[in-house]
Order: sequence, then structure tokens, then C-alpha cells
Amino acid sequence: MTTHVKPASGDSPVGREFPEGLPIGDDWVEAPAAEDVRFPYDGTLVARAPVGDTGLARHAVDAAVAVRDRVGRLPSHTRRAALLATHEAVASRRADFERLLVLETGKPLVDCRVEVDRTLLTLLTAAEEVARLHGETVPLDLLPSGEGLLGFWTRKPIGVVVGISGFNYPLLLAAHKIAPSLAAGCPVIAKPAPQTPLATLWLVHLLREALRDGGAPQAAVQLVTGGPEVGVALTTDRRIGAVSFTGSAAVGHQIARDAAPTKVLLELGSNAALVVAADADLDAAADAVVRGGYYASGQACISVQRVIVVEAVRKEFVARLTERVAQVVVGDPRDPATTVSALIDQRSTERVCAWLEEAVEAGAVPAAGGRVTDGVIEPTVLLDVDRALAVWDEEVFGPVVAVRSVPDLETAFDVVNDSRYGLHASIYTSALDTAFAALDRLEVGGVVINEVPGFRSDVMPYGGVKDSGAGREGPRFAIEELTVTRMAVIRPTTTKP
Repeated sequence: MTTHVKPASGDSPVGREFPEGLPIGDDWVEAPAAEDVRFPYDGTLVARAPVGDTGLARHAVDAAVAVRDRVGRLPSHTRRAALLATHEAVASRRADFERLLVLETGKPLVDCRVEVDRTLLTLLTAAEEVARLHGETVPLDLLPSGEGLLGFWTRKPIGVVVGISGFNYPLLLAAHKIAPSLAAGCPVIAKPAPQTPLATLWLVHLLREALRDGGAPQAAVQLVTGGPEVGVALTTDRRIGAVSFTGSAAVGHQIARDAAPTKVLLELGSNAALVVAADADLDAAADAVVRGGYYASGQACISVQRVIVVEAVRKEFVARLTERVAQVVVGDPRDPATTVSALIDQRSTERVCAWLEEAVEAGAVPAAGGRVTDGVIEPTVLLDVDRALAVWDEEVFGPVVAVRSVPDLETAFDVVNDSRYGLHASIYTSALDTAFAALDRLEVGGVVINEVPGFRSDVMPYGGVKDSGAGREGPRFAIEELTVTRMAVIRPTTTKP
């Protein structure tokens, strides 16, 4: 078959790497439409990508249900081998994956390299977790009625999984949906963001080839593209065992309502806070805000957005911060030196600019950036940002950091918690008691001490509280979410003593 994804220029790594159409069932089926994938930095055409519809969504669910029992019974060695083979296949093509990610996301090359590294770790860790999928015995004779009974529980696949991922880390987010599903013995249907389908298509193709080589059904891993109507068709089908979604809070909440009673795992937005205590290493804290606030051009749910600094060190900290922001490299994301580049599309740029304008009109002071140069929002620092402004209350998803000062740490903790979000937060301090106070007080899924809130190891449990979501990712923890316990109660003999 000829590829449907055609390169737009010699810079594109997209060639005949995966077949035409969409990977549905055990084959690739023709898509009813195609859309342009454009390089966000300059708008040039990267490729024409297949676009699915609700009919193909239903087709994919039918195919997944048809192989559900077979996939659930796949030997551990088969599932493990497929994930390891995919790991090797991605590793051997890592430079091409990096270039493709730059082109379809507009994200700086340095961040795309990290994304491939993390994807490889996720695939490898999921393969290792296959060997740890087991249960335990239970002492049923704690009551007299249980005397003579043997009890143990094991884990069984939850069924078909729908994995919907966002545009900002399309390869990594897809791996966090697909790899644990397969490790758990669940068929999975991936739906990438409409703007960034290419890297996910390639990953799915490599995994399906590995399944085929291992004698497993390729329908264990499928992919459907398309708009919201495709997502609705997938998530509201009562035959689905679980939905795993990464994206905005508004969409995630709607999916949870529409999909009920299906289990829904939500990795949603945030406005991550970084607290600077009076005893903090101010150079390290300023470095962290720059490193954690502008990576991926700010398009990360745990990038630094709110900086809460104790008043005693405010002046000195802000001076160090603005000095460092001036050194951030802005421009073409293909340049390895670039840190900040264009957002995913013009609409996102216009939204962030409107939020900045609103904040300045309300009295916020731009200490750095705030302008758009060649379509790129400069890394921005806003001082004295009031609560109830979008740049403080909501998720900016752009290269914007908002700073407020507070009289003491207790107030700082209250300000961090005064948010509908709760994914990650961090604090810079040299005092152990302050670190443990933060661990105790901050209402978030992860508290990070003397490091950016955007730190995430792909082997740790990752997820939030409040409007930041429900459930946990990381292969071990996702596999637990995607399996159900089955209890066995056995009386070895019916003969009473």
C-alpha cells in the first residue's frame, strides 16, 4: 500500500513509514477524509493525514470487542515481547520521531528529544510490569465461617480501553494510554488530538507489527482520528471497559458525565504553583521558574504558572528571575538552542494574548515579555496578578508566569490551595520542616521540593485532585486502574470434619 501521509518538504521524516488509512481491525481501512497537518511555527504543510468518522469509531469498537477475550488471554511473554519490540523500533528511529514531533507540534527540539526519551521509558516499564501483574492470598478464616476455605484474588483486564490524548505530547501521552492497556491484557483504541496524529499513527503501526510478529491480533491496538463526534462515539459505547483521557477539564468532565457508568480516568489541566520561601536558594528558584515555566513553550499542564514568593525576598527574587528570562532563546523550534516557539495554533496565541491584555488592564505589571514577535509570544513575567484573572485562575498553556508575594509561608500554602486545580506544586526552601509542612498542607497530586512542579518520572504515580482529574498514570498504576480484582473462594472438600 502507498502511504496516505505524504511529506510536504525534504525536512519531513514522514514517508512510507506506515500504511494508508487508519489502523482498524487487523488491517488498515480507508479514511473518508484527510486534513492538513501544518508546522505551527510558519504554517507550512507537513503532511495530509487521514480523518475518521463515527462509522469507523463503531467499526473499531466492534473489532476490539471481538478480540477482547483473546487479548485478555494472551500469554504474558507475548504482551511483554510486543512492548519490548516496540521499544526497540522507536529507539532505532528516534531521530525521525524527534523531527516529526517538532514539525507537527511546533514544540522546541530539546523538548521533543525529552518526549522520545520518556516514551521509551514508558514502553520499557510497561513491559516490565507485565511480570508484576499478580494477586494475593486472603486469610478467610479470620471468622469461623471461613475455616477450611482457601481465598486468593487475581487481576483481570477491565475490557476495551479508549485512550484520548492531547496535542502537546502526542507520542508520550499515547504511550501512557496504549502500553499499560496492552500490558494489562486490554484491547485499546487510541484517539490522538486532531492537530497531531502523525507520531501516534507511527507508534501504533510499530506496535501492531510487533503484535503480528508475535502471533497476536493487530486489532489489540487501533487508532481512530476525527473530531469531538468521534470521541463521543467511542466513549459512550456501553461495551467500553474504561476511558483514559488527557486534556482540558471542561472536556474531561463532559466525557465523565456522558460515559457513566463506564470507568473514566482523567488527566486534566492545572495552574501549577511554585512557592519561594524566605530561606530558599534564590538562584536555584529563579532558574527553576525559567526552566519549568517555558519548556514546551509553556504548553504543559504542570509547567510553572503561579509563583508565590514570600515578601521578604520578593525584590531580590524578581530581579534574578527577570535577568534569566532575558536569556531565553525564542524562535525556530528546529534549532536545538530554542526554548520558546509558536503555540499549537493561532487561536491559542490569540487567547493567551487576550488573557495578558486583561491582566495588564487590571493592574498586573509586565516585568518581562508580553509581546508577540514573528507569531511567537515572548516568555512573559507578570507581577502583582490578582486572583480572579484568567492568567492566575485558569490554565494559560503558554509561556506566561504570574508572580504574587505573600507575608509568610502559611499564606503561601493557602494561596496555592485557593484553586480549583490540584496536579503538582513545588516549594523552594532549605528547611526540612518547611518541606514536610508543604507535603502535609498542599492539596495536589504531587509535591516537589527544590525542583520544578513539572518534574515527572514516568514510573511514578501521576495524577491530580479537584478539577485536575481522577485516577493515576505511570505503567504500574495505570495497569492497576485498567484491571479489576477477581476473588476466588475455594472449599477444597465438601466433607465436614
